[in-house]
Amino acid sequence: MKIQQNMSLMEKLTILSDAAKYDVACTSSGVDRGGDGIGLGNSISCGICHTFSADGRCVSLLKILFTNECIFNCSYCQNNCNSDVRRAAFTPEEVCELTMEFYRRNYIEGLFLSSGIMVSPNYTMELLYQTLYKLRTAHHFNGYIHVKAIPGADPLLIEKTGFLADRMSINLELPTADSLKRLAPCKSRNTILKPMRMVQNGITENKNEVALYRHAPKFVPAGQSTQMIIGATPENDYQIVSIAENLYQKFDLKRVFYSAFVNVTHNSNLPALPGGPPLLREHRLYQADWLLRYYKFKVDELLSPERPDFNIFLDPKCDWAIRHLEYFPVEINRADYDTLLRVPGIGYKSASRIVKARRHSTLNFADLKKIGVVLKRALYFITCSGRMMYRTKLEEDYICRNLMGDKTQIPREIRESGYQQLSLFDTGLSTELLPLS
Repeated sequence: MKIQQNMSLMEKLTILSDAAKYDVACTSSGVDRGGDGIGLGNSISCGICHTFSADGRCVSLLKILFTNECIFNCSYCQNNCNSDVRRAAFTPEEVCELTMEFYRRNYIEGLFLSSGIMVSPNYTMELLYQTLYKLRTAHHFNGYIHVKAIPGADPLLIEKTGFLADRMSINLELPTADSLKRLAPCKSRNTILKPMRMVQNGITENKNEVALYRHAPKFVPAGQSTQMIIGATPENDYQIVSIAENLYQKFDLKRVFYSAFVNVTHNSNLPALPGGPPLLREHRLYQADWLLRYYKFKVDELLSPERPDFNIFLDPKCDWAIRHLEYFPVEINRADYDTLLRVPGIGYKSASRIVKARRHSTLNFADLKKIGVVLKRALYFITCSGRMMYRTKLEEDYICRNLMGDKTQIPREIRESGYQQLSLFDTGLSTELLPLS
């Protein structure tokens, strides 16, 4: 596992951007930093300008590993110490050069920096800290930075890095401690949760400091996130979303990301997945996660030990509504905001618009369409002034049959295309435009 010497910067970028593609925990929202007239770039609270691929991966950040060398032997990871892959490592100066040059060319709006574990957690965390320190101080980069905290590293190093980053993440990797012990025996749940708790406490303390001292430096202002690999181990959906709910409640996480398992190592301890990565399952978990965070659902309302997995044919909200027809139909002109959130086809924005619009007039179905309600889903569950949109039956089989005819229940990119990972070099990006070596 020796890192090759005398590599050009472009060769390193090719290897280390490709090695980072399986890490999906890289959204970029929730932080506000204006340009100061001296430094380069800014970051706004509504999120930087980011583009997503068909499978939901963010590509607007320069997304790289600092190194793909690793001292650990995690069965699911293509960069584990026993994998026969080309190894490379950046220097802090090279990451700074890439970030600044890509930013100036308008290729990116920020940096997502993760890493394998080189030499030791402390050694690697120190290199990440040096990189961010140089970007912020020597290059005056004010853009968005998301960095991975390395489990097992000195808390002081993580804290110092947190004052330079916008978001930090510590990946949970696998849903349960038993699965982690089996596939990644060099890691433990405690070494992952300990820095997660430290970052949470640091964010809370820093908010109090900023409230007292307006110019106090901000610590991880965009919060922290984590990622779970889905499909490498036998946990069901109920276990996975229960863990996510627990993380939101106990660690104040901004996001839990779900990554469909890709069998890149072909380890005998891993499932073969002849049908490819479980992308539809990943999609259903994200939909359920949205319901937990924005629609006031609880895990026990969506799943149970007796019914532990999501319906592959219907999204979780439609599936819940069909199983709870006693709550429907809902009268649009009288139902409160929380009740409207439970209706399939009504999102949290359209629910808010309905509440505001009906103060001035009685709403009909044409008004709902203008507001943004997806009537082909909602029509089975709502009335306007006591009338349904069409003559329909409030019966589970009837509604289920009609909703399953809606092709949008399964995303088109999953129906029609195979699995494809992102790469900066997939679309014929001309190296003539990138004289960085």
